[in-house]
Amino acid sequence: MSLIDTRSEQLFPVLTAAQIAVAQRFADGAPKRFQPGEVLVSVGEHHVPAFLVLEGQVMISRHDGAGRQSELVTHGPGQLTGEIAQLAGRPSLVDAHAGSAGCEVLSFDAAHLRALIIGAAELGEIIMRALILRRTAMIADGGVGSIIVGEPGKAAVVRLEGFLRRNGYPYSVLDVHADADGKALVERLRIDQADLPLILCPNGTVLKNPTEVAVGACLGITPDWDADKTFDVAVVGAGPAGLATAVYAASEGLSVVILDAQAYGGQAGASSRIENYLGFPTGISGHALAARAFIQALKFGAEIFIPVEAQALDCGGGDRKPGDLLAVKLAGDRVVRSRAVVIASGARYRRPGIANLDVLEGAGVSYWASPVEAKLCEGEEVALVGAGNSAGQAVVYLASKVKTLHLIVRGRSLEATMSLYLVQRIAALPNVVLHLRTEVTGVIGDAASGLQGLQLIGRDTGETRSCTTRHLFMFIGADPNTGWLAGCPVLLDAKGFVRTGEAIGDAPWPQFGRAPFPLETSVPGVFAIGDVRCGSTKRVAAGVGEGAQVVASLHQFLNPT
Repeated sequence: MSLIDTRSEQLFPVLTAAQIAVAQRFADGAPKRFQPGEVLVSVGEHHVPAFLVLEGQVMISRHDGAGRQSELVTHGPGQLTGEIAQLAGRPSLVDAHAGSAGCEVLSFDAAHLRALIIGAAELGEIIMRALILRRTAMIADGGVGSIIVGEPGKAAVVRLEGFLRRNGYPYSVLDVHADADGKALVERLRIDQADLPLILCPNGTVLKNPTEVAVGACLGITPDWDADKTFDVAVVGAGPAGLATAVYAASEGLSVVILDAQAYGGQAGASSRIENYLGFPTGISGHALAARAFIQALKFGAEIFIPVEAQALDCGGGDRKPGDLLAVKLAGDRVVRSRAVVIASGARYRRPGIANLDVLEGAGVSYWASPVEAKLCEGEEVALVGAGNSAGQAVVYLASKVKTLHLIVRGRSLEATMSLYLVQRIAALPNVVLHLRTEVTGVIGDAASGLQGLQLIGRDTGETRSCTTRHLFMFIGADPNTGWLAGCPVLLDAKGFVRTGEAIGDAPWPQFGRAPFPLETSVPGVFAIGDVRCGSTKRVAAGVGEGAQVVASLHQFLNPT
């Protein structure tokens, strides 16, 4: 059963007369009248308000990138249109038109909708839950959003699926070989094999073998760009630490922009289930936790740009003075200017120096264990390398879906690097084979055929052997994402992690007349938090804590007494 069947009252609540009166105080204008059949909203339209129905009905219909249309729901008096997109002015995923008798509605643009949710707490909770559940239902039920046309399981299709899923955007996949609609579309548009996969955007645009940047722009995942805007804080990285900074800073009145090259959630977003995060006794997936934080940041007015890659940080040089702006330089010659910058770019799983491993990324080699990858290896033998908590969570998740999982570990035990609850759970899984003191030395396969097997070596015995598998998951080590800081004198440690709380000679500290604030780098106004910071505890809760803590330092920097 779908969410619409099981949670209809929460998806489509009917406000009381008293609640409507409260909401009316936050509307962006007087009630508006629409004639029978008149269009209120079109799919793909930007900056669409939410409408509270006072009289009549508003008919909501959905259609996907292939033009297939169906009625979704009818809103009557006391019901509010919209979903998460309306919090930030993102493109609409549905059409809306007035019912047979017309309608009268109150309009709430993004700013007024956020004001309603924050300013009327009880009513805001009802509305927020409805908006979240509606987006969740769209993702689960399909028939809305974008369509990927290609060969399921191919690297390019998996890449696009992963991007859309991690960013909470609804999509479906048409197989160009097995699906009649997919085959007909390719023939009608005369698509060459090199053009696959296609992305069909809800507004009818067709993208051929696109990059994530092109997809983000077409679907409105990346919002409109205002090159002239200056922010109080630019946060580079939308993992737990960066999102925490955005939530706390924006809720305290600072203007915040978050920049991330891939998706919200960071490495934590790939965790299938986090069971030792405070307040979630039954556990929560990393993606679900990150999605909640992402929506919270939108609720408080933070602007989130995904996917945009930070390529350099202009720190202003040694002559920089208090009040001078910082500039984050992005791909595509774009620049974000802000009074302060928070480095939350995290760390990435290490790519070991194994010949041809990079060729097989997305063709059997993965650094994520999301439902997209799990579906591809269902019922098969897989291998996973790693012994940290992220590796353990992935093992527990994948083991329920695969025939056999070979866990390959360099060390002598799991206990030294993995939480005990995960060690115990893995020990109880009958289809997990543990290979201690073992390393992967080679991969078998190519880009066309995909991964076919592994070459292993025993670290103590030197014995070599092969392992037949089409799926390898890598969860080893962590390299900091600090290459983009090369042009700025931010002090790093020997491994490339950002040092905080230390001034260096060529930074303009004399002009600022103070020592660094907590979590401040060697450059005034540039802070570092989370996994990218030297000495940080590499845990989700620690990252969230630093994200909250740095806001106090930001206030001290932005508002000196």
